[in-house]
Amino acid sequence: MATIVLVPGFWLGGWAWERVVGPLAAAGHEVIPVTLPGLAERSGEDLTAIDLDTHIEAIVDLVRERDLHEVVLVGHSGGGIAAYGAADRIPERLAKIVFVDSGPLADGTSQFDTLDPDEQPLRRAEVAASGDVSVPPPAWDAAADPQNLAGLTEEDLALLRERSTPEPWGVASRPLRLVNPARYDVPSHLVVSTFPVQVVEQMVAEGHPFFAEFTAAKTRTVRAVPTGHWPMFSKPAELAAALAEIAATDDRA
Repeated sequence: MATIVLVPGFWLGGWAWERVVGPLAAAGHEVIPVTLPGLAERSGEDLTAIDLDTHIEAIVDLVRERDLHEVVLVGHSGGGIAAYGAADRIPERLAKIVFVDSGPLADGTSQFDTLDPDEQPLRRAEVAASGDVSVPPPAWDAAADPQNLAGLTEEDLALLRERSTPEPWGVASRPLRLVNPARYDVPSHLVVSTFPVQVVEQMVAEGHPFFAEFTAAKTRTVRAVPTGHWPMFSKPAELAAALAEIAATDDRA
């Protein structure tokens, strides 16, 4: 049985993994959902003091303080960036890293850099309206964002509107810094939801910059849980099964 640490994406806390935790725990895994600084129940913290390094350090501190080893570290969406930063710092503690509709960004890249250039001015305006402190949650409007919000019920969308909190701007804007080549020894797995496996594999093969670090990993796999960008809500049983399958994989074979 594995120790699985679940890192949520932007605007969410550990609560977002509730539907995934149950099946994994029932299968005997130790499952630890994380709420990163400044989010969910921690939203009262000073957002100006929180950046990507703060989130990375929170994951590293959790693993070290609980003396965890052979961890399956899972990062969804923007949470995958912090998870990969943690893999760079404590590769010896990890059995594998899993990116859920995410990927290992290259050194010097921020989450903001991954946005379409046409979208960046709008996001900067939203941040400026917050006093340059945070990125507000989306409207969770399925009509306006049908691809990313595919599979979510009206109840899911209402829950996300109610419980999502602003993301610290420093988390989105600070570039990821990677220094430890031992991160490539950590088996790396993608679980893709919004794009077919074939499309992602083509992007990897063509050297897409978002997957340069994935290509460098010594062991890597891609599998699909077809749905929108939030499979922990829209297909939690299927996502849990994919994570359990990855956890059980002998990456040395």
